[in-house]
Amino acid sequence: MKIIEKLLKEIEEEGQKTRKMLAIVPDDKYDWQPHPKSMAVKDLALHIADLLTWITLAVTTDDLDFAASPYNPGNVHNTKELLTLFEKNLAKAKADMAQATAEQLEESWTLRDGAVIYMTLSKYETIRHALAQTIHHRAQLGLYLRLLNIPIPGSYGPSADEQGL
Repeated sequence: MKIIEKLLKEIEEEGQKTRKMLAIVPDDKYDWQPHPKSMAVKDLALHIADLLTWITLAVTTDDLDFAASPYNPGNVHNTKELLTLFEKNLAKAKADMAQATAEQLEESWTLRDGAVIYMTLSKYETIRHALAQTIHHRAQLGLYLRLLNIPIPGSYGPSADEQGL
């Protein structure tokens, strides 16, 4: 299997897991946060739904400069809108990845704010970073939901809720 096919498979698999988690976010808990330093549920869920756009950025641009184009992940008011945004971003990420070449993935991609460079990675590494961030924040959302006593789905096997524990 070639690298583009492998990444497409991973994007699809992580997308399925992420969809299940986002789908159970209760509309009435969007303002809840477990700690004053933590993101609110809405902000965390929106960030997760938006992370797929970084895959598109990696394969269609050479950088993201916050000074030149302020980053705006959009806004949602409920879980239906959240899932619509997620599905749009997932479809775009897969379509853009399908058009990429292995050679492109070796090129550099930079995250910056004007002269301040946060990171420079290969486009492949940027895609993997976006997927890793999705997995990380999805687990964080799972903890939020657990603290709200909401049964959570498993990601890489059944959850305790799915096992009836």
